[in-house]
Amino acid sequence: MADPKMHRILMVSDFFYPNFGGVENHIYYLSQCLLKLGHKVVVMTHAYGSRSGVRYMTCGLKVYYVPWRPFIMQNTFPTLYGTLPIIRTILIREKISLVHGHQAFSTLCHEALMHARTMGYKVVFTDHSLYGFADVGSIHMNKVLQFTLADVSQAICVSHTSKENTVLRSGVPPEKVYVIPNAVDSAMFKPASERPGSNEIVIVVISRLVYRKGADLLVEVIPEVCRLYSNVRCPKHDVMFYPFLLGTV
Repeated sequence: MADPKMHRILMVSDFFYPNFGGVENHIYYLSQCLLKLGHKVVVMTHAYGSRSGVRYMTCGLKVYYVPWRPFIMQNTFPTLYGTLPIIRTILIREKISLVHGHQAFSTLCHEALMHARTMGYKVVFTDHSLYGFADVGSIHMNKVLQFTLADVSQAICVSHTSKENTVLRSGVPPEKVYVIPNAVDSAMFKPASERPGSNEIVIVVISRLVYRKGADLLVEVIPEVCRLYSNVRCPKHDVMFYPFLLGTV
C-alpha cells in the first residue's frame, strides 16, 4: 500500500531542458530533491527539436516531451482544450496526486492547472518572475493569471517582492501564497582553493543579456567601476569605457 505522505507529482511548464534558464534549473533540481525524499516526480513539457516522447534523466526523473512545437519564446500555442487529452492520459497513467505548474508566461502551465482542477486534482503554482500592470501584454497576462489561479490550492513565489506582485496581479489571497527564496547551492559554487598571486580585481557577470535581468545596467556600471579601481582587469586600449549591447543571447 502506498505511503499517504508520499506524493506523485507532475511538474508542468513550457520551459525545461534542453532549453536553459532559471525556471529550467529550478524544476530540475526541485524534482531531484523530491525524488531523494521518496516522492514520484514526472515532468511534462513540449518537444524540443528531435527530443520528443518519453525520456529519463538523473535519479529516474521521467520527462514527457509532448510533440507540440513552440510558436513564440518557447511557448506552445494556446488551445485551451487541445491539451486536455494528453494531460488527462498522463495524470491517469502516472497516478498523479499533485500538479505543480511553473511560470506565468507558460501556456502549457496554465492549461494543465485548469484541466487538473477540472478533474479534481490539487494544484500548486510557482511564479518565477515579476510582471508589470500598465502595458497591453501585462494586462492580458494578468487577466489570464486571475482566471487560472482562481481555484489554485497554493501558490509559491521566489521572493517577498514577487509575492506582492503575484497577489496584486492574480487576486490570490495572500495567505495562500508562500515565499521560498531562490538560493545558491554553496556545495556547487565554492571559492578557488588558490587565489591568484596578482593584486588584480576580476569581476564576472553571469546573466542573460535581457532587459528584465538588468543587463542594460552593465553599460553604465562597467565604465564607472573601471574609473574607480585601477586594478580591475580590463580589456586593452580602453575599450571598457565604450561598452555596447549588440543583442541578446
